[in-house]
Amino acid sequence: MPGKHQHFQEPEVGCCGKYFLFGFNIVFWVLGALFLAIGLWAWGEKGVLSNISALTDLGGLDPVWLFVVVGGVMSVLGFAGCIGALRENTFLLKFFSVFLGLIFFLELATGILAFVFKDWIRDQLNLFINNNVKAYRDDIDLQNLIDFAQEYWSCCGARGPNDWNLNIYYNCTDLNPSRERCGVPFSCCVRDPAEDVLNTQCGYDVRLKLELEQQGSIHTKGCVGQFEKWLQDNLIVVASVFVGIALLQIFGICLAQNLVSDIKAVKANWIKRDDGYKLLK
Repeated sequence: MPGKHQHFQEPEVGCCGKYFLFGFNIVFWVLGALFLAIGLWAWGEKGVLSNISALTDLGGLDPVWLFVVVGGVMSVLGFAGCIGALRENTFLLKFFSVFLGLIFFLELATGILAFVFKDWIRDQLNLFINNNVKAYRDDIDLQNLIDFAQEYWSCCGARGPNDWNLNIYYNCTDLNPSRERCGVPFSCCVRDPAEDVLNTQCGYDVRLKLELEQQGSIHTKGCVGQFEKWLQDNLIVVASVFVGIALLQIFGICLAQNLVSDIKAVKANWIKRDDGYKLLK
C-alpha cells in the first residue's frame, strides 16, 4: 500500500538444520574414530602394524578389517559433515552428500543383486566360509568369529561338519598327527545346560562316529542353511533395520543439500548487495 514500506526477509542459513547436522555427524565421527582406533589397536597387538605383509598372509578374513574399513568410512563422513556444517563449507557438504549417496546406492544394488542371484550368493557364501574354515587356527580373531557364528546359529561348517576336513588340524587323513584329527571345534558341540565349565574337547574324534550318533554330540546342520533360516525368521526385524539405515542416509543427504542451498542463497544475496553498493557509489 502507498506510504508503507515493504520488508523482504533476507535469506539466511537455518540454524536448526545446521546444528542438527553438526551434532549428528560429530557423534558419527567419534564412533568412527573409536572403531578405527580399536582396529588399529588390534592390529598392533597382533604385530600387523610392524609387519604389513601379514595382512595378505592370512588365508581367511581378518575381522579387524571390518573395524578399520567401517571406522575409516564413518570418520571421513563424520568429519566432512561435521566441519562442513559448522564452517558452512559447501565443498565438504557436497562431498558428504555424494559419498553418502554412493554408499546408499551400493547398498541398494547389493540388496537387489542378492535377491536376483540368490543361488550364486549362496555358492559364494559357502566358498567364503570354507576358506575361513581352512584358516581357523591362523588368526585368533577369525577363530573367535567362527566360534561365535557356529554357537549362535547352532551349526557346523558351511554345509555340515565334514567341511572341517578342509582344515589341516581337523582333517581325517592318516597323515594328520593332530589330536584334533576327525574332530570339530568346541563351538560345533551341543551344549549341556547343566555344564558349568565349557568342555573345549567335546568335538574330539566325533566325526569317526556314524552320522546319527553325531547328532547327539554336535550340530550337524551347515551355517549357510541356518543363516538363511535365521534371515527368514527375522525378516521383518532385518528389513526394518535396513530401511531405518536407508532413511537416515536419505535424511542426511537432504539435510546437507538443504544447507548447501541456504549457503548459496546467502552468498548470492551478499553479491547482489555488494553490486548495489557499487552502483550507488
